[in-house]
Amino acid sequence: MKSARMVTPREIGLTSVDGPAPAPRKMRWWILRMAELLARIGGRSTESKGLVVIRMDGIGDMVLFRRSLDHYAEVFGVKPADITVLGSRSWAGLVDGLFAGYTVHAIDEHRFHKKPVYRFGIARWLYRQNFRVVVLDSFFRKPLMADSLMLIAQAEEVVTSVPWLSPKTRKLFAYSLSRATMLVDTGEYPVHETIRHYRFLSAVAGREIKPESIRLSWDGGPSPITGEEPYVVLNFGSNEYGRRWPLGKYLITARWLLDHGYRVVFSGAKNDVVHSAEIAAALNSDQVIDLIGKTSVAGLMDLLKHAVAVLTNDTGPAHLAIALGVPTLVLVGGGHFGSFVPYPDAVCPSTARFLNVEMDCYHCFWGCHLRADGRASFPCVAAIEQTDVQAILSDLLA
Repeated sequence: MKSARMVTPREIGLTSVDGPAPAPRKMRWWILRMAELLARIGGRSTESKGLVVIRMDGIGDMVLFRRSLDHYAEVFGVKPADITVLGSRSWAGLVDGLFAGYTVHAIDEHRFHKKPVYRFGIARWLYRQNFRVVVLDSFFRKPLMADSLMLIAQAEEVVTSVPWLSPKTRKLFAYSLSRATMLVDTGEYPVHETIRHYRFLSAVAGREIKPESIRLSWDGGPSPITGEEPYVVLNFGSNEYGRRWPLGKYLITARWLLDHGYRVVFSGAKNDVVHSAEIAAALNSDQVIDLIGKTSVAGLMDLLKHAVAVLTNDTGPAHLAIALGVPTLVLVGGGHFGSFVPYPDAVCPSTARFLNVEMDCYHCFWGCHLRADGRASFPCVAAIEQTDVQAILSDLLA
């Protein structure tokens, strides 16, 4: 595994001199910063102790990070019980099953980003915890969210990584990174997030910690689907419409699965319920089960765990299914190809498959210039052939 390296903001061109960078000249930065500074009023009386890991990201990112967390106690010289994960409310329902032995404090990252009063409350709580160490190793992150939390903690040790830097964020990141006590460069884009996590830990530990296959241990409960007949989950949604393989192609695949004797379960978020009528009309079968918007995140885990296969777009449930060891086919676009999907061989379970159609415009960061309709699939996603999907599903179901 290629090594990460310790750097300074000056070495990577963020500052021209050593030492803390000046505050950005942005009104929004100062407004939010004021809420953070006010949160310090009254001080904190407890002794500095423990470690907090900032994880302001979605379900998929949490999955890619989770196994590396189990190395933190040894690397940072603390007990697991002294580690707090400051995480996202989007996966708070999985905490009891996936983070035993750790403390998890989940917040609404969207409200934190936009609501100064809510931000003040979170800042007050975090500052008063008086953590000795704060750790932030996300590559794709927002400086006014993850890095703000890192600075709010006012920890003795601030250990972080070099993020993706754009012209718009360089000055904001210069401020936060120049206040770190340890800064790790995990490599230029694109590197898979899981590999970055292990490079980061290796640099901090001063020895190689090899990447591990992505896996989650989930006891959970029975499937929400009754009956003994096998079922395949079609997770047809995504937060970004462009990453969705066209619904019409999912419907053709569903009919193909029905013809081969499988029940078909459609899963998705609450805002995908608008497609329920179209799905029911197109398939008209009692072997099609609509669970769109009807499962909690824990219920989704139980649904996925008991499926014989999962067909999914590039979205959080794809990572959950793979980590549970369920035969899974992920349909992949090129926006930041290789950063999250496909998985590199070093961490990829044998039950995972990825399918994509490479185009010259890959690595566009989803700023696609080839579609006029914001609700249309990205051309690189729409180009995935039905026959290829069916061939891989046949192999997974064999």
